Parts: sequence; C-alpha cells; structure tokens
Amino acid sequence: MKILVTGAAGFIGMFVSRLLLDRGDEVVGLDNLNEYYDVSLKLSRLELLRQMGRFSFVRLDLADRSGMEALFREHRFDRVVHLAAQAGVRYSLVNPHAYIDSNLVGTFHLLEGCRAGRVGHVVYASTSSVYGANTNMPFSPHRAADHPISLYAATKKATEMMAHSYSMLHGLPTTGLRFFTVYGPYGRPDMALFQFTRNMLDGKPIDVYNFGRHRRDFTYVEDIAQGVVRSMDRVPAADAAWDSNNPDPARSSAPFRLYNIGNSQPVELMRYIEVLEDYLGIKAEKNLLPMQPGDVPDTFADVDGLIADVGYRPSTPVETGVVRFVEWYLGYYGIRHPRHS
Repeated sequence: MKILVTGAAGFIGMFVSRLLLDRGDEVVGLDNLNEYYDVSLKLSRLELLRQMGRFSFVRLDLADRSGMEALFREHRFDRVVHLAAQAGVRYSLVNPHAYIDSNLVGTFHLLEGCRAGRVGHVVYASTSSVYGANTNMPFSPHRAADHPISLYAATKKATEMMAHSYSMLHGLPTTGLRFFTVYGPYGRPDMALFQFTRNMLDGKPIDVYNFGRHRRDFTYVEDIAQGVVRSMDRVPAADAAWDSNNPDPARSSAPFRLYNIGNSQPVELMRYIEVLEDYLGIKAEKNLLPMQPGDVPDTFADVDGLIADVGYRPSTPVETGVVRFVEWYLGYYGIRHPRHS
C-alpha cells in the first residue's frame, strides 16, 4: 500500500514508518521539522528511513491549506497515519496558538484531503490526556471523557470529534488511538526519561513532579508502533448495534472507532527512576515539586478493545525499555557508560 505518515520525523512516526517499510509498504512521510525540540534529532530519524528505500519525504506544515491540497492531488494514498501534532501538556500553557494551528486547523486540512482523495482508512493519534479530570480507572474509551484540563487535551478531544463527523458525513473510516506515556530510543527531549538521563549524566538534579507520586502507563515505542500498524490494517465498519439512547463513545453507527493504546500496567514514577539509577549506577538528586497545571496524577489504560479487535499485546517491561533507551542515548551522543569511565 501507499501510506501517508504525518509526523514521520517524530518519535512515534519514525517507528511506525520503519515498520511499514519493513513489510513492503511505500511511505510518504510528512513533517514541518519545527523547532519545538532539536531538529537534528528529527533529521537523524529521517535519515534512517531514507536508507530503507520506498520512502519519500515532504516538508510541509499541516496548517498550509494549499500545500495540503496539492499533496492529495499529487498522491493517491491507500491509508493515512496521522501522528503529526503539537505535543506536550506544559508547552500548551506557553504557546497555545501552536496547538490550534497544528492540532485543529492541520487536522481539518488532513481530513479534507482524505475525503477528497477517497482514502480507505485514517488512523490518528489522540492522547490519554483527554481523560483529564476523570479518576475512574482504568481509563476506558467506552466512558465519556469530557473534562480536559489542558488545551493540548482539548485539541485532541476535538480531533476525535472532527474525525467522527467525517466518518458520519462522508463515510471516511477513522480510528483514534489514545496514546499513554510512550518512551524508548529516539524519544523526545522534552519527555521525562530523556531529561532524567541527561541531567543524571551531567551531575544535575532531576525535577520530579507531584513529589514522585505519579503512576504512569509507560509504553515502549516499538509496542506502540505494532499497535498502530495493526489498527491501520483493520478498517472499522459502522456498528449496527450502536444505541443512540445509550451511546458508546468508542463506537458509532459510522465507520469510527476509539481505542486506548498503552501497556495497561501502571508503574510508579519512582520505580521508573530507580530502574534508570540502577542501570547508570548513579543515584539521582531529586527536586520534589508539586504537580504541574494541566497534569494528571495517574494514568492506566483499559486496552481490552484493542486486544480483542487487533490482537494488540504490549510485551516490553520498563526494566527492558529503559535500558534500551539509555543504550541508545549513550551511543547517539557518544558517551561512555558511567560504570566504564
């Protein structure tokens, strides 16, 4: 198949693209290469994809209406995996306009292109952050998630609603995946594991929010990529049994589905840090801080739907995934392991 992957230079986008290329699909990768974090890391990811063949790259901003229209005129895509977005809960407090431009305007342009191009299925990234003020765990896509506590979460919830409207009005099959905390090699520098590793190696303290009482459904990136590709292969159909008097938010009378995609085994943040300390042989100096605005104390994914429908079963424990990240980090930045220094 010919597949458009938006955010292909991003963390999850690279791993999804690589998996698709490995199995023989043709991938057109789109990214605007913005400077939210180190562009050289994005270019390194792209270089890995270029080396595989059957990959072409388009530098384009989703908010560029004419550019997006031209892209869909030039290419006939069988599937679209929409991973491009302005990410980050805390950054949405600083630069809210970036979230409207990318996550709302950009997604609208993408959906319009998919409608006009008669794309067979759109899989798009949502987030566990949509659960917001909910405390009923594990978080289930079959329960309402209508109280986001950050603009980032609100834009992702809006993305789900926009997708549903296109499924209903135009028969465009869409599947939304609510990602839980993703980590692994080539991860984003603004995420906790990257920051913890960098600071510990530099002899600096690490900032630990909510006084370390967070519990997170940490999910290894290669497990996530497998789930995304399997979801893409399963095109949703309208659910004839959907009850409008008792509506299930995860299904519809339109070809629409919502799933959680996570490890479904929450880990205490302090345990996550402990694994990192053990492997590096460094005891972290911790700045214990209160919870940040827009953050949630715990995440825990109910992934039964994804297991039943696509056979998604994450298999990488944090004890393995954290070590793989640190091995990548040391190699990528040319740093000797502290135990060998």
